Amino acid sequence: MRTWLLPEYIEDILPAEARRIERLRRLILDDFAVHGYELVMPPLLEYVDSLLTGTGHDLDLQTFKLVDQLTGRMLGVRADITPQVARIDAHLLNRGGITRLCYTGSVLRTLPGMNRTREPLQIGAEIYGHAGIESDVEVQRLLLRALRLADVRDVSLDIGHVAVFRALLRRGRVSRELEADLFQAMQSKDITTITALTKGLDRVTRAALAELPGLYGGTEVLARAKRVLPALPEIRAALRDLGALSQRLADLAKIRSFDLGELRGYHYHSGVVFAAYSNSRPNAVAQGGRYDEVGKAFGRARPATGFSMDMRELAAASTEVRPQSRVLAPFRPDDRKLAQRIAALRSRGIVVIEDLPGHARFRAELGCDRELVQRSGRWVVQKRKD
Repeated sequence: MRTWLLPEYIEDILPAEARRIERLRRLILDDFAVHGYELVMPPLLEYVDSLLTGTGHDLDLQTFKLVDQLTGRMLGVRADITPQVARIDAHLLNRGGITRLCYTGSVLRTLPGMNRTREPLQIGAEIYGHAGIESDVEVQRLLLRALRLADVRDVSLDIGHVAVFRALLRRGRVSRELEADLFQAMQSKDITTITALTKGLDRVTRAALAELPGLYGGTEVLARAKRVLPALPEIRAALRDLGALSQRLADLAKIRSFDLGELRGYHYHSGVVFAAYSNSRPNAVAQGGRYDEVGKAFGRARPATGFSMDMRELAAASTEVRPQSRVLAPFRPDDRKLAQRIAALRSRGIVVIEDLPGHARFRAELGCDRELVQRSGRWVVQKRKD
């Protein structure tokens, strides 16, 4: 039993995977940094009323809660770092212009997601203070660069835009209760239920909502949407944005599909939503989108867009195989030349393990493929013979 000491869907990360994850984390954070994204480290715990501000009901259900023994107030263990970063932008940095932030850390969720864990290792990047499609393009290109650094092959994007659905609901003056029912039907692309639910709406809105689940496919979907959906300013702007994305991301990834019925993060996102996929993995390796309304919830109307990834999923999707070479050194604490040679190798990033006395029969467990041997008074590295 793999998890006999741990709760269900909580696992240890063992050395080989941990090494791979940490190497990818450093590569990606360094790339974020050279693009101007500043690293922040929010706390694992916050008061629930702050942690869940503006995030909707979905994240509330995913959040573990406990009582603070110091204040008696309810605390939450973060289930997503993005709302915390939005709080930092709104209340701590308090900048007037564009802010680029990135983050990494564990999150904890009450139920496992598609990747079968309740403790994703999240990494992501956000832009605050810019409302145009240019920032959406920037974060998606940054995401695709990160996937290239991780050597994730055959990357494609699924892109939607929740503003289309919202514009139709406003046009039809849909009630909150009906909105919730339509959202559920749209998620399952249940046209029969959508048709039944919209009987009381005007003919144009009803027809447009019934069209949304079928507006799925390549760039031809955008042209069809322009024909069959009402010419509302919000819908026209959304279609222009999606067209611009298809052109400006073509050199890094293919658009697998546009899906105007995709409402991922509907209670959280406000515009473009996207997910990145690799042929080697059944689930998305990254997700993101625009979430302007979170800034409003924190008292500052700051537009925002960004993405996040689970480092475990990313490491599993990576096709790179880089076995780590290790050098075994004899244990001679009084040999100054040996100590200098070991220090020189380690300064170059080479792993050197000293062979502590009394464990000769367990040397194979150290995983060393080379060893330090003395020749003519010099310590040299050679391939191990046993």
